Amino acid sequence: MSRSTSRLIALTLATLAAACGGTKEQAGAGAAGGKTFTITLIAKSSTNPVFLSARTGAEAAAAELSKSLGTTIKIDWRTPPNEDATVQAQRIAEAVNDGTNALLISTSDAGKVTGAINEAVARGVPVMMFDSDAPDSKRFSFYGGDDAAIGRQVMDELATQMGGKGKVAILAGNQNAPNLQKRVAGVKEAAAKYPGISIVSTFYHAETPQDAAAEVLRAQNAYPEIQGWAMIGGWPLFTTSLLTDVDPKKVKIVSVDALPAELPYVEKGLAPVLLAQPVYDWGYVSVKTIVDHVLLKKDVPAHVNMELIRVSKDNLGTWARQLKQWGFTDIDPKYLALPK
Repeated sequence: MSRSTSRLIALTLATLAAACGGTKEQAGAGAAGGKTFTITLIAKSSTNPVFLSARTGAEAAAAELSKSLGTTIKIDWRTPPNEDATVQAQRIAEAVNDGTNALLISTSDAGKVTGAINEAVARGVPVMMFDSDAPDSKRFSFYGGDDAAIGRQVMDELATQMGGKGKVAILAGNQNAPNLQKRVAGVKEAAAKYPGISIVSTFYHAETPQDAAAEVLRAQNAYPEIQGWAMIGGWPLFTTSLLTDVDPKKVKIVSVDALPAELPYVEKGLAPVLLAQPVYDWGYVSVKTIVDHVLLKKDVPAHVNMELIRVSKDNLGTWARQLKQWGFTDIDPKYLALPK
């Protein structure tokens, strides 16, 4: 047999393998027994602490499942340093070309990644979403909250803290993120129930702590009548600037997220209520769902629902200890020592 004929046969076999569900590695991933099963994790930003927590959870689930199944589960972290859905789409394609077995994604802009997701699925790579969905794509499942309900919950808590009256601003992050759009709509829907509450404006910003805090201070200076902030993400609370530049006697904040850096805002009373996302579970639950679906061939729901955890001074100690169990090391010991 000539060398050229051998190459043609090899190419034909590779093409047939791809048509039947992916590369050799992907086709063999469904069986346990020594194979490596790679899950590529592409979140919004590698500088955002919530996605670092998701990575920790994903790696913990991978380690547990590797031991119990006898299959090496590997997490391939390909999150861009800053929000960029175009880069996310590129990294999806690169991961597929490199032979990944599954993709776990939180998208910055569903419109820019849906095509890449669908192409991945067409090439035999299953896709799961978390936190921020691409609902029109061919992903098989999504782990996250009901975003409209999250927005309503933020506004209801804020209205309670403000006594049902006052002027409110919405801090909304990336204007193109579909999950955040739904949360903003939920805030506005809930605000309409309170005749004494009016919304000054919705403020968007790059999803870094510094950019978010700067936007809050800019808005507060431009609109000094703002008495409450409905924050659908906790970005500015990862800095300490609002602790010194915003008066808790005049302004109240209710925010999604309650990670270690944000706990001083609860203690001081500037953010009397934080609605914590179990961000560790973004990775932990999602990896287990992927393994159930792909390796163990189990039926999984199209939406795995996530519930928020209400954090206030009443349970600050309990929550701090939960964060420690999830692997956070930057918790102020005084919160760990609290009785609740």
